[in-house]
Amino acid sequence: MKQRYLEVTFRKGKPFAAYLYLPRASGARAARTSDAGNGVRVDFDEGNVPIGIEITAPGAVTITELNAVLARHGLAALPEEEWAPLAA
Repeated sequence: MKQRYLEVTFRKGKPFAAYLYLPRASGARAARTSDAGNGVRVDFDEGNVPIGIEITAPGAVTITELNAVLARHGLAALPEEEWAPLAA
């Protein structure tokens, strides 16, 4: 996968969970998961490269918090328009 994308699961019209897929090598799978706090977990492949971010509590996480997690891993910030489905 070349580009990241955000997948949001809704329940009763409200965001229930989300997963930010990060660019990864073909066939890469999560080898470990790290708790980033406040309902955010980061999945890493066998080479310790982040491949995805799980947001288990979308109502408790802000774009600023998510962007801080991305920055800690050397990844570009998520723009407001990508975050919009979770801000609804």
